[in-house]
Amino acid sequence: MSMPKMKTHRATAKRFRITRTGKVLHRKATGNHMLTKKSSSRKRRIEGMAEVTAERKVIRRLLGK
Repeated sequence: MSMPKMKTHRATAKRFRITRTGKVLHRKATGNHMLTKKSSSRKRRIEGMAEVTAERKVIRRLLGK
């Protein structure tokens, strides 16, 4: 008998994405609230995705990739 399939860790799946080339991406912090006091340039820097620099192996394992 073979091992059962590994389940995707749902909390991790909601927070991270893996690109076709295998990079792990996450959303940048501080972009959800208190946006009126932040400058436009600061808000632009916050938007979008960024590459994960640490714990890549752990995240990939939790996502079952």
